[in-house]
Amino acid sequence: MSEKIEVGSIMVGKVTGIQPYGAFVALDDKTQGLVHISEITHGYVKDINEHLKVGDEVNVKILSIDEAANKIGLSIRATEEAPAQTIAKPKKPRAKRQTATIIPESDDQQGFNTLKDKLQEWIDQSQREDLVKK
Repeated sequence: MSEKIEVGSIMVGKVTGIQPYGAFVALDDKTQGLVHISEITHGYVKDINEHLKVGDEVNVKILSIDEAANKIGLSIRATEEAPAQTIAKPKKPRAKRQTATIIPESDDQQGFNTLKDKLQEWIDQSQREDLVKK
């Protein structure tokens, strides 16, 4: 690897190849590195081909150098200013939940009886001789 390449330095390179996971960038005649897809630009990158093509000259920052594996990690994103935070679109208001309406109980109303109301009726029925099985 070339001696002038140091972690943190910014260089101009030429895109030599594009893969689904990143782009290969030549830093000089003998040295090239990889810009991972997550380091192409700020934000989500679905397809690298929408951002780069072979032959493009790009500014890259050296992120890592692995001399044993002869690999250099690069970033285009690190050379660009981060975009200002955009104001999130206001969310649609949620539909209001319907609340139950309590209707006052009336004498002629039919429906479910509470256990307390039915208990006395059951006791009375159990004591009637004509209803008790023998």
